[in-house]
Amino acid sequence: MMQGGMRPGIILLREGTDTAQGKAQLISNINACQAVADAVRTTLGPRGMDKLVADGRRVTISNDGATIMRLLEIEHPAAKTLVDISMSQDAEVGDGTTSVVLLAVEILKQMKPFVEEGVHPQIIIRNIRTAATMAVQKVHDLSVSFDITTPEGEEMLLKTASTALNSKLIASHQDLFAPMIVDAVKSLAGADQKNAYSDSEGLDDLRGMIGIKKIPGGDVRQSFLVKGVAFKKTFSYAGFEQMTKKFSNPKILLLNVELELKNEKENAEVRIEDPEQYQSIVDAEWQVIYDKLDCCVDCGANIVLSKLPIGDLATQYFADRGLFCAGRVEDGDLKRVAKATGATVQTSTNGIFSGVLGTCADFEEKRVGDERFNIFTGCPNSLTSTMVLRGGSEQFIAESERSIHDALMVVKRSLVSKSVVAGGGAVELEVAKHLREHALTIEGKGQLIINAFAKALEIVPRQLCDNAGFDSNDILSALRRKHTQDEDGKWYGVDIENGDIFDTFAAGIWEPSDNKSNSLASAAEAAGVILSIDETVINPRSQDPGAATGMMGGGMGGQKPLSNMMGGAMDTVNAQAGGSRSGNLGGGVSYMKGRG
Repeated sequence: MMQGGMRPGIILLREGTDTAQGKAQLISNINACQAVADAVRTTLGPRGMDKLVADGRRVTISNDGATIMRLLEIEHPAAKTLVDISMSQDAEVGDGTTSVVLLAVEILKQMKPFVEEGVHPQIIIRNIRTAATMAVQKVHDLSVSFDITTPEGEEMLLKTASTALNSKLIASHQDLFAPMIVDAVKSLAGADQKNAYSDSEGLDDLRGMIGIKKIPGGDVRQSFLVKGVAFKKTFSYAGFEQMTKKFSNPKILLLNVELELKNEKENAEVRIEDPEQYQSIVDAEWQVIYDKLDCCVDCGANIVLSKLPIGDLATQYFADRGLFCAGRVEDGDLKRVAKATGATVQTSTNGIFSGVLGTCADFEEKRVGDERFNIFTGCPNSLTSTMVLRGGSEQFIAESERSIHDALMVVKRSLVSKSVVAGGGAVELEVAKHLREHALTIEGKGQLIINAFAKALEIVPRQLCDNAGFDSNDILSALRRKHTQDEDGKWYGVDIENGDIFDTFAAGIWEPSDNKSNSLASAAEAAGVILSIDETVINPRSQDPGAATGMMGGGMGGQKPLSNMMGGAMDTVNAQAGGSRSGNLGGGVSYMKGRG
């Protein structure tokens, strides 16, 4: 038993482990999140700037919040939470990825003084959750429902798509892309069924069912929508040019079968008694491929597509019989063809019957720019479509694709929720007003925290003003006055064009209500997660791959590892024999060769 009340030090963590706890590390986490938000702050809104991110191999130019957050490769453990909510917003809604990060960080910034003054984090978190629940409910109450089967509903979908494209690189081409996006999503949802929009399984697989093909060159206005399936011409063998490239009402066969002449495996052994029997083996190999090709032709198919290669023999065989074929078709394209034409992918050429074949009104292979595309139109199941994007550079087309994806997701969300709210910061200010009014009815610290949450919501209209180069203080003062004093002022937001305020709902700046609800809920949740961290432990990365072995060796009472002991023995023998200490075995010592 130790005397004097001294206790031995207990070391739980590996040497070099970085630990931080208490108020200081909580404030440090908030500061780190603010630094991350500063990287994407200027991308918000129609006047947002783009970011150029280079990783040594490729260059990405984008103002999409989720794309930038993913490319930044943030190392700070707490700040990675912002990346997660941005990616979650992108997957769930598609748009609002920048605003959700700004909201989360602004909530943390407004809560920072309470942390510094010693308010317990759990009290702050509880009131943040209360405020977030009220904010989501208020957005739901403010939302305007619409009937998607009416012309007014169609107009509303077009306006939500245009609003999503407002802040994108292709904002000046809204008149071209917005109708294309709405048509693509409506065809996916099954427009002929009145209540199919919310139940359609096609909407769940939007990314898989709507193909986006990029062709560099040409003008962006040359982009077009194919109400069916289009994919780039695959690798082809000799004889391809002799094929028929256009069909009306063709029968389509989809395969996951390799149509190439296959030799026996190298290690196959065939015993023959007569050299002439070898020819029968070669003939059998040819007969196998011919049987497969005959099955494809006999089933009545005009077009044969396969996920696996279709060789030169099969290509010439089909060309001679007036069929079209394509091998090495991408899996996603093959699934879209199956969905659109009603065909079933076959894994064998045996037993093919007419029920597994698909059809469409027209098939044609035509040139688009420098590429040739296989295009299927007039499909019986109009659940798929393909958008072909043109543009002058790879970066422009890549950013156009990201913009199209965001708008597709927004229209999908509008179809499901069937309700919209006004954009331009109007919703945030109206919700902030509601929270301030509620804060006056409660006592204690909760009043201050909910007031701070309400102030944090003003970051969206404030940043819209800053990015457009206007005085945010003047415009925000005018907006607060309008929302507070005017009963009809609930839809007033920032007028980016004139540096003033105006009714954004009347101007057609509409967003799905789910967009705002998800942003507010995710931002509050992320702020709560970061505020709930009371200690950060960062383990050091091991510099030595054999560090674990070294630690085990250290636990042997300071003894050397066995390999070192043997090495020493060999050196000793060599030294006694007058040799060098090279690690070679000495005289009289030999290797024992085992079985290898």
